[in-house]
Amino acid sequence: MALTTFLFDLDGTLIDSIELILRSYRHTMRTHRGVEPPDEVWMEGLGTPLWVQFRHWTEDETEIRAMVDTYRTYNLAHHDALVRPYDGVVAEVRRLLAEGKVLGLVTSKMRGGALRGLRLAGIEDAFTVVVGSDDVTNPKPHPEPVRIALERLERTPDEAVFIGDSRHDLECGRAAGVATAAVLWGPFDRAHLQDLEPDYWLEQPRDLAQLS
Repeated sequence: MALTTFLFDLDGTLIDSIELILRSYRHTMRTHRGVEPPDEVWMEGLGTPLWVQFRHWTEDETEIRAMVDTYRTYNLAHHDALVRPYDGVVAEVRRLLAEGKVLGLVTSKMRGGALRGLRLAGIEDAFTVVVGSDDVTNPKPHPEPVRIALERLERTPDEAVFIGDSRHDLECGRAAGVATAAVLWGPFDRAHLQDLEPDYWLEQPRDLAQLS
């Protein structure tokens, strides 16, 4: 069946927010722990909600909430100065819409933060549904976020593809029964994702044409 439904991750896929994410992480760890662990520690969890990532450092729910608040406050204060859509992404999103494709966003950000990123990129109107971490019980890599998006769009897995840059995205899509496409213009390379065997490899945003 032809692909009619394109589900996208946000950070590292549509928008380049990696420097903002890492700065927010460093600031939070300095504030709460007085240390600045290697960026690789945070990058391993990229694509999962903040509360999941901070649980690697503490099981204290009060402390986790405080760390999340610190992270979000810093992130929002610096968001617009550090976030940009990847070159070529906006044009490809518009092309898919012109071809009659249905677009959805599936992200581990909360809905409000996700919409801010889409507005900054100028593509907020392109997405029929937005599924954020506050819309699900089980975040990526659990299949629930993709399944919710499909339910809201009234689409079936066999006509959909989930496009993302992280292992969590590909695992989520595969578990939900949709095709998966690995983005290589984000922070992760082919070697990092190879064992997950995505259905498509996308070197540049223009490679989205091979899916449509």
